[in-house]
Amino acid sequence: MTIQMKPEVEINTNYYKVLEIRNLTENTFVVTLPKSRFKFIAGQHISLSIEGDYQSREYSIYSAEEGQNLEILVKEVEGGYFSPKLKHLKKGDMVEVHGPFGKFGLDTKKQVTHKHVFIASGTGIAPFHSMVKSYPNLDYRLIHGVRHMEEAYEKNHYGEDRYFLCTSRDKDGDFNGRVTDYIKQAEFDKNTAFYLCGNSDMIFDAMEILKDKGFDRDSVNVEVYF
Repeated sequence: MTIQMKPEVEINTNYYKVLEIRNLTENTFVVTLPKSRFKFIAGQHISLSIEGDYQSREYSIYSAEEGQNLEILVKEVEGGYFSPKLKHLKKGDMVEVHGPFGKFGLDTKKQVTHKHVFIASGTGIAPFHSMVKSYPNLDYRLIHGVRHMEEAYEKNHYGEDRYFLCTSRDKDGDFNGRVTDYIKQAEFDKNTAFYLCGNSDMIFDAMEILKDKGFDRDSVNVEVYF
């Protein structure tokens, strides 16, 4: 596992009014905030809290480095404390943003010379959405593992033939099964840089599969969600 060193980005605390809550599915949504002077590197995350609330949560940034707004992708946790509160925010409500944090991002030394394969489960797609939007000329392939087809969050945002969907609970994706099942049978060029983001079980299993395929730790960058 490698962690790429990136240029230093100043960590700020900013207070923003919510611009929009954009629902993608019944329980997944995008929180849109004005970007102001907030600077970050695609792949980084923020810590978000709601005005008047004592708790905060970390979310990968969903929007482009030079995008007009700052966005995060959130899945409401059933019975959870924080995500339901986020979902019910209204335009004009205040939130507090700390960050950016983290060194997960594109391997800049391989940005032009290599193919980039993004492997995500669920909302782990968020940092890859940011990378793709930030670097439109990137040679990438995005492999996304979800349960149902409806969780192919804004798949039209990705280049034609670059987004590949694995669905474990229905047969409406490009592959029926877990994303790790697909990786086992897939073939990858030797000059490939891999990026994994999502739940820890998927990441550790995928790392072992890639190791068996001959890719060492220097070829794999990870961001573990839980």
